[in-house]
Amino acid sequence: MQALMRPPGMVMRFEQLGSFHATRLSFGRSLVRRMGRENWRFTRRLTELDDHGFGRMVQEIETPRGRLSFVGFSNDLADEDRTDRVIAEKWDTAFVLSAGRLSEAALARLAEAAPRQEAGRYGAGELVLSRANKSVRLFETVAAALAAGRQPDLAEVVRVGYLMRTTAVYGNGKFGLGDLARLWRDGLFSLPYEAEMLTVYLIREFSFALIEHIARRRNPAGAVPLSLSTKRALGIGNATGLGMAPFLIGHPKLFNNWIAARELALARVRAVTEPAPGKVPRVTRLLDRAIGHVGQWTTDDKRQAARIAVLAKELEALRERLKQDPGLLDRPRPWDALIAWAEANVSPEGVELLASLVIELHPELVDDLACSTGSDEVERVDPTMSLAELKALIERAYGWALPSNYDDPKERHFFWYRSAEKDEPRLGERFNEPGAELELPLGIGFMAARLHRALARLPQPALVASVAEFLLENPEWRGILRRIQSLAHLPYGEIQDNTLGERCLPVDLLRCKLSIFGAAKFDPKSDRWTRITLFQGAPTLEELSEPDADDWAFPYFPF
Repeated sequence: MQALMRPPGMVMRFEQLGSFHATRLSFGRSLVRRMGRENWRFTRRLTELDDHGFGRMVQEIETPRGRLSFVGFSNDLADEDRTDRVIAEKWDTAFVLSAGRLSEAALARLAEAAPRQEAGRYGAGELVLSRANKSVRLFETVAAALAAGRQPDLAEVVRVGYLMRTTAVYGNGKFGLGDLARLWRDGLFSLPYEAEMLTVYLIREFSFALIEHIARRRNPAGAVPLSLSTKRALGIGNATGLGMAPFLIGHPKLFNNWIAARELALARVRAVTEPAPGKVPRVTRLLDRAIGHVGQWTTDDKRQAARIAVLAKELEALRERLKQDPGLLDRPRPWDALIAWAEANVSPEGVELLASLVIELHPELVDDLACSTGSDEVERVDPTMSLAELKALIERAYGWALPSNYDDPKERHFFWYRSAEKDEPRLGERFNEPGAELELPLGIGFMAARLHRALARLPQPALVASVAEFLLENPEWRGILRRIQSLAHLPYGEIQDNTLGERCLPVDLLRCKLSIFGAAKFDPKSDRWTRITLFQGAPTLEELSEPDADDWAFPYFPF
């Protein structure tokens, strides 16, 4: 018997999407597995850093499909110039991932361009551009401890979680960089965001090398390197703002495939009739680790802090229940029963964490789904469809959007627009702020409902006309009509909530996308931007080929 995938009406709502946790299909996890499986080789080709750690480092990566080069530049930055804002113009560090081996001329060119980021010039050989700032809370503390011959306080390391925090990771043709067509054609990368995630992973390694260099220069005879346990506790921070949220709306086929891979993985695991030997004890170990992980997840955001507190109690209650009834998971279809129990008894945070947990149990059933997360993104109009068929299609696939009363100001509270200053999406309040005439077409439910209303006003005989005839007279409907026709067979392509309504919290969309990347410890700073940690708990370069290298779900660090 096969478990069904969860319905889009449950999964694709703000609250549920905003409760996602990373899974073993997340891009960071799949990248680490690939590097280990293919035995990638990493060589430090060049280290030129002064006593203060300013200079450059070059790492070369040998893969079965070709060579890559990663270069990092460390720069002197005044405290007043250090900011998370994307509009910053100076950063502590800048990074480029390139195809092939970098010549001295290329290194000199990148030394000029990379610290300028968007203002620099790049070619198709450069694949990813990024920048990062040192953690004000942790970097100097760790450097001082290592220079004094001791490891830093692990509790403080875990609390902050990173030595550096990125503020942008650019790829796919931006600023002249190589685009996805080249990456996939050359075979270096084949999955979404592999190149970007590799860049972030190598920034983490750069941060280790940089801080150890600074400590040695301060005390050549007495400094110590970072211990393995300290490295594992350090990831890379990221500050992600509103500009990322519309991506999920603007790339619906890609979004569908991301969610569908996750939901099919969960369905496959829920269909397991009886646990294989060792699976039940592994559930207990993963649950204990998840409880520890949640206990080390802190935030000043009141909404998220309350959710974390509820989640912690729910996981403790589940652990107690398993202790009192040890045979609970020995019954038929145990993982299906566990998720069904969660859906009936715990919060969306708890449901989605347990979904990630049970997916972790069966790599042999789910890991192949990582290869299904790409998409061609092509949308086409079917001109032969009748208007009656189109109307029925909207009712079937977009029925979730039709009941809303869009004449109510609360249902059209927001409008999305593109900032002239940074050419990135922003959110305005329609009835309180100017600029609604610049609105981007991101209110998908509203537009689908308007089209349905326009069709419903037509006399019945007119509905036999074709879409082609309709668009000749009404070309303004082409965009939403094309989208509806193209996505009708993709159950997870649309956010089934009102992205214009006052209930819309963009941070929920940010969390959804970032969890698919592999982010953890979401720390919202408002409903429009959040800090996260990537690769905390991940194996270091030296550990990639270890048998347990992929066992880092729900990282927890006892201290």
